[in-house]
Amino acid sequence: MAMVPRLRKFALTVHLTASVGWIGAVAVYLALGVAAAISEDARTARAAWIAMELTGWSVIVPLALATLLTGIVMALGTPWGLFRHYWVLIALVLTALATGVLLLRMPTLSRLADRAREADAADLGELGNDLVHPSAGLVVLLVVMVLNMYKPRGTTRYGRRKHLAAQAVEQVRCAAAAPLAPIRRGAWHLWRCCQPFHRLSARAWWRS
Repeated sequence: MAMVPRLRKFALTVHLTASVGWIGAVAVYLALGVAAAISEDARTARAAWIAMELTGWSVIVPLALATLLTGIVMALGTPWGLFRHYWVLIALVLTALATGVLLLRMPTLSRLADRAREADAADLGELGNDLVHPSAGLVVLLVVMVLNMYKPRGTTRYGRRKHLAAQAVEQVRCAAAAPLAPIRRGAWHLWRCCQPFHRLSARAWWRS
């Protein structure tokens, strides 16, 4: 079902804002992860772990869910469709995969942040680091962004069937409207010919 232009623009605005915000939040999370991994100051490392948990639950998770939901809405409400084009399908799968991995990873991060709150300087080094997941996630999000920007060609079988069905309906409509074409052209020419007479009549009535 196609969305009206105003609703489509609103959904697109929300989708782009959430997508770009997700990428920025993951970049910040990655910077905090680097600080927690390499910092020799116990207070800095502890603060970084706590900030990573806060950023994950309060910013990244809501933006990820908003991106996924608005992406589905945009696909269903526009001619692109959800399963008609490969780039839409790949972007949807990658976004859903990134969101799922994020939701599975967050409880572990919360446990690490709780340990960081109570650990001393020697125990903070045993927490390890959390750089692999945000790095891979950032790459996936950039790939999805490129797909959305360039929209590479390629339709799925479902998309080709839908396209052929739409063409068949259009051909039937054109065939049904063909006998009425001469009548419509004649009415249009008659309307054009009568325009000067209507203008003269209107001017005569106005002067009288």
